[in-house]
Amino acid sequence: MFWQKDLETISKNDLAALQAQRLAQTVAWAKAAPFYKDRLSGVDAEAIKSPEDVRRLPFTTKDDLRGAFPFGHLAVPKSQAVRLHASSGTTGTPTAVYHTKRDLQNWANLVARSLFMAGVRPGDVFQNVVGYGLFTGGLGMHYGAERLGALVIPAGTGNSRRQIALMRQFGVSVAHLIPSYALKLAATFKELGLDPKRDTKLKIMIIGAEPHTEEARQRIQRAYGVRAVNSYGLSEMNGPGVAFECAEQNGMHLWEDCFLLEVLDPESLEPKAPGEVGEIVLTTLTRRAMPLIRYRTRDLASVLPGACPCGRSHQRLSRISGRSDDMFIIKGVNVYPMQVEAVLMGFKECGDNYLIELDAAGGADQMTVRIETTENARTMSSDEFERLAGKLARALRDEILVTPRVELVAPGSLPAGPGKAERVRDQRPR
Repeated sequence: MFWQKDLETISKNDLAALQAQRLAQTVAWAKAAPFYKDRLSGVDAEAIKSPEDVRRLPFTTKDDLRGAFPFGHLAVPKSQAVRLHASSGTTGTPTAVYHTKRDLQNWANLVARSLFMAGVRPGDVFQNVVGYGLFTGGLGMHYGAERLGALVIPAGTGNSRRQIALMRQFGVSVAHLIPSYALKLAATFKELGLDPKRDTKLKIMIIGAEPHTEEARQRIQRAYGVRAVNSYGLSEMNGPGVAFECAEQNGMHLWEDCFLLEVLDPESLEPKAPGEVGEIVLTTLTRRAMPLIRYRTRDLASVLPGACPCGRSHQRLSRISGRSDDMFIIKGVNVYPMQVEAVLMGFKECGDNYLIELDAAGGADQMTVRIETTENARTMSSDEFERLAGKLARALRDEILVTPRVELVAPGSLPAGPGKAERVRDQRPR
């Protein structure tokens, strides 16, 4: 079943023609923004005849958004913009993204299309367990679920016992939440003597907003007895609704009628072949208030080859394996946090929360992985703990080519909140 069958099953030739038309329009729109006025001065929008013509256009980066803050990328009069979302700016100058009324309608429809593809239907009770306000995940998913016809509970973040009470009181069938919080919430169910498979009506969980491994997704599915659907979005491209898994769960369909996708080598910026991991670069095709051209997301993934049995023709992305700027270097080796998580989640004695600490004690780089154990591991002897730590260190060495120090800590020892989990704490001098 489809939400918009004509667009979801569009032929390659018709999609290319639509993308070329929308890319030309996007370039014309972008020229009205102060940031793009000079950068696109030599580009004739009417000369764009193919989606491949995007390669003649300049890239846009997060630093560009910060440098042009607050209105440098706004392509319409402020009177036509009806909403903005912004980053917190805690790590520097914030960024802002603007929407017209039509932009918001298009975004809600994209999210509705995504949710329908994932199996959500009118009449489902949808609990939105993410932050509202400037964060795009809350309002973006909220209006999409309403557009689809679900009964939406705007629960927001935190207060795990209250979240569980809402799920049980209103017969919640679909929940949207961050993967690390889904795992934390499962522990609260256990504390209350409840089993989400028995004591709720949950059938689907929409998870996203932070990179996570397949192993983490499988833990969520086992804990709740649900289908945990992977989703991808980013504020610069609206928020949720950029790419979503269908019921086949074999990659995320990226909506190519609204976003032009490139997967490039992060260093050379040359295209990667299907199946090869590279940086996702996206161009908006339908956003009027703030078109973005060749935005370097820093997210790493690959295009999956072949067709999907669901019948949708849009390209599928692999799960996000990390971010190019999440990578850290330890003893000359490039390491991504997701490599560490994949190893830890493969041990049944390991809990769901972990922290990678980097320091330079004694003048040499040192990596410490602190991982909470499961409740069952409390019965282990000190010798068994020592042997487990050794096994983990060896498994990590085999994966990342560096032997870390492993510390096993009690459940609940590490920081855990409703927001994105802190996975790396780099305390080395800059």
